[in-house]
Amino acid sequence: MALPRFIKKLFIDPAFERKRAFLKSLELFRDLRFAELGHLVQCMHRRTYHEGEVLFVEGDIGRALFILESGKVELTKAGPDGQPQKIYTIEPGDFFGEMALLEQLPRTATATAVEKSHIFLLYRAQLDSILNYHPRIGMSIMAHLAQLLSSRLRRTSAVTAERPDPAP
Repeated sequence: MALPRFIKKLFIDPAFERKRAFLKSLELFRDLRFAELGHLVQCMHRRTYHEGEVLFVEGDIGRALFILESGKVELTKAGPDGQPQKIYTIEPGDFFGEMALLEQLPRTATATAVEKSHIFLLYRAQLDSILNYHPRIGMSIMAHLAQLLSSRLRRTSAVTAERPDPAP
């Protein structure tokens, strides 16, 4: 027997629904259905990082994708002198560290919270489980990651092609 809609609303966890709505707003998860987003919420971890807290360090082995819900995160890379050089600022709704879902290689940058930040983490082990037991969700995520990486590679190639060759 199906419950009337007004009774269902009494049992809905508002925090769970906020997380689901946030994930639905992201391009990465745009093709997922209502129930699939609910399953994804259950698979993800949510963590708060405080100003100045390091999420990961360049050279660490990547194990998770990070999705910034609120706050701000700065990506830096060690320069020739060893000092950190800012390469990008992550804004709410952006995700980073996606290469960790594809390969377990060292991180190419350091991520630091610039202000208090709420972040969702999707660990590679969770994605592997999703791919095995919920292949439609996993394949949708992987397809969007492939599109993103292709787009980034095209932009990088265009920038590289515009640079003059260094003098011999």
